Amino acid sequence: MQSSVLIIFFVHIVSGLNIGNQITTMNAMIDQLIEKMTLEEKIGQLNLISIPLNITGPIASKSQIKAIKNGSVGGVFNSYTPDVVCKLQKLAVNSTRLHIPLMFGFDVIHGHRTIFPIPLGISCTWDLTWIKRFTRVAAQEASADGLHWTFSPMVDIARDPRWGRIAEGAGEDAFLGSQIAKVMVKGYQGNDLAKNNTIMSCVKHFALYGAVEGGREYNTVDMSRIRMYQDYLPPYHAAIDAGVGSVMAAFPEINGIPAAGNKWLLDDLLRDQWRFSGLLVTDYNAINEMIVHGIGHLKHVSALAVKAGVDMDMFSNAFLDTLNTLLKQGVITQSQIDTACRKVLEAKYKLGLFDDPYRYCDNTRAQTEILTDENRLVAREVAKRSIVLLKNAHQTLPLKRQGTIALIGPLVDDQYNVLGCWSAAGNKTESVSVITGIRNLVGGQVNIIHEKGANIIDDIDLLKILNGKGGNIELDKRSPEMLIKQAVMKAKTADVIVAVLGESEAMSGEAASLSYIGLPENQQNLLKALVETDKPVVLVLMNGRPLTLTWESKHVDAILETWYAGTEAGNAIAEVLFGDYNPSGKLTASFPRSVGQIPVYYNHKNTGRPYNGTGLGISQSRYLDLPNDDPLYPFGYGLSYTTFEYGPLKVNKRNLIGNNEILIVHLSVLNSGLYGGEETVQLYIHDPIASVTRAVKELKNFQKILLKPKELKQVSFNVTVDDLKFYNTALQHIWETGEFIIYVGPNSRDTQSISIYWSK
Repeated sequence: MQSSVLIIFFVHIVSGLNIGNQITTMNAMIDQLIEKMTLEEKIGQLNLISIPLNITGPIASKSQIKAIKNGSVGGVFNSYTPDVVCKLQKLAVNSTRLHIPLMFGFDVIHGHRTIFPIPLGISCTWDLTWIKRFTRVAAQEASADGLHWTFSPMVDIARDPRWGRIAEGAGEDAFLGSQIAKVMVKGYQGNDLAKNNTIMSCVKHFALYGAVEGGREYNTVDMSRIRMYQDYLPPYHAAIDAGVGSVMAAFPEINGIPAAGNKWLLDDLLRDQWRFSGLLVTDYNAINEMIVHGIGHLKHVSALAVKAGVDMDMFSNAFLDTLNTLLKQGVITQSQIDTACRKVLEAKYKLGLFDDPYRYCDNTRAQTEILTDENRLVAREVAKRSIVLLKNAHQTLPLKRQGTIALIGPLVDDQYNVLGCWSAAGNKTESVSVITGIRNLVGGQVNIIHEKGANIIDDIDLLKILNGKGGNIELDKRSPEMLIKQAVMKAKTADVIVAVLGESEAMSGEAASLSYIGLPENQQNLLKALVETDKPVVLVLMNGRPLTLTWESKHVDAILETWYAGTEAGNAIAEVLFGDYNPSGKLTASFPRSVGQIPVYYNHKNTGRPYNGTGLGISQSRYLDLPNDDPLYPFGYGLSYTTFEYGPLKVNKRNLIGNNEILIVHLSVLNSGLYGGEETVQLYIHDPIASVTRAVKELKNFQKILLKPKELKQVSFNVTVDDLKFYNTALQHIWETGEFIIYVGPNSRDTQSISIYWSK
């Protein structure tokens, strides 16, 4: 017990010291601990194992229990609740020679027990304050439930909606993704990781996972360094700058070398250039999967990972099985093992686990801080702000609180799919379905009729796959034709039809790539039959990716994109449908006109033969079979129940010189409609002539403002030379003298512009 007492002593004397002294104290403690550790104990700290739960508790095998007692485990993921964590922690602390505690991690991706909208939906709030509040609630609940490490945020830039994991990130733009990454890290970690209501964040997946070829899961990435630095790496870098405690290496190969063993990526870039000093962990079984990539046998790929700087091996046991032998053979060094072990111990120290291994085992917190009314209220507010109004012809929305409303669709009375992918700790019995939310809000004022109308899918083969990966889709015993017939009969008696359609939660997230991203055919058939009733049709979408909605956008009266809105989904959707909340969400990923248009994103290059959208466009960069080459709904797009009028764009000067000048861009925004509402004013910049080709527009700033009816507000942006910078062929982050075009508008397509000249 002497070593344990020594550890606790060192932590307690930290109180009141400055940061420098705290680091010195931590280093001294870890130095002494590493000196006492055997090689096997050091390697054991690098081993992260999965112990899932069932209704009776952790499903730990005899070999896992033995490994924990032997000191061959450094951390556990997929186990939570104070009782479970305490039980496993006691095994480690009481049974191992040096009493080193375990770390407990989990995928707290968009909430823990109180589930928020999927991250793609959350990003559509464009509201950093509410995003930080969401992560604080998630950290509060996760830490109360025994956890102290989340594998979030996922910051992969994604421009291909066929990729299922687009649901987990912030869309297609590096600037917005970077702002969101920073506030999420700070929300999870707070100001002090040692506080028991914070959790260590893990930015993932490093790097470029969102750029897999064809949007196909786990596929190859091959990309120029300039594109990496300019368009894909900034959100990871932003998370590092925000002090993220850990980084997860990605699955794919990056330019021929799998990320988990890619020394350039993990060591040269992450450690040396970006000065990341935290914990580096692989993704699930990624070291073993390097063998299948074809990069070498088990010992070789384990050595690659260690030499690249990986500290913790998630699930594969590769380090446990090979590092001792690799050290004896001289393939790796003792210093490399010690460095990795030190990173694991530092993370545990910063989390306060050496001070009190049971600090996250408080059942009182679990009973009083999880799924509280306050947490649910925050979830509802974020959900409302994530909803995007895509179409509203004839002012169909908001709905009137009178008459008869037909709620039609397979997702109307669904408590499961509203939670979305990566909501493992969520409880569907606690979530609010769309029909329940509407009844809660207007049940006494409106006659509500309901019919399923269609299954989520009718494809038996796809259904087996989806249910095999955790879905709960059940086919109705009625035929597809009968389902539609009965739905249409009820719909004809209503004043307005609300069709709630989309994807099951298993159709997005990991291992959920799709080659077709429209509504399933059976749901489209239902929607077409509803449109033929000549009743107003409101399409409420529930999905985890941008969909192809070309037919829908032409034929339904209103479209509301609600994503998977989480625990409070039904209440949030009801408040938007009936105007208690005026939708303010803006898209963070473009909606293509067809699958063949993918990838389509706003900040593309001009090419040598750009198509301007007029004329035949012969011998220009376009698709011949599309009327326009822009997306159906562009980045930044989102309507409101009110209207906003933008005044002329003005600047404080048109010619600027040097690094210290500030360009002030200002304009007025008028709410010219009848409803109060929020508008996200977006500023973009284009550099028309540079030493490397530049995007046609790049988001550089935004402001979300609240305007009462007929209220006018002045909006101003400060632009500095940092907003003009880009990466040149030498990967230097520079700006160059020349003309710059400033764009401001409600989205990336509908902008006004002004030209300025900035010289050195």
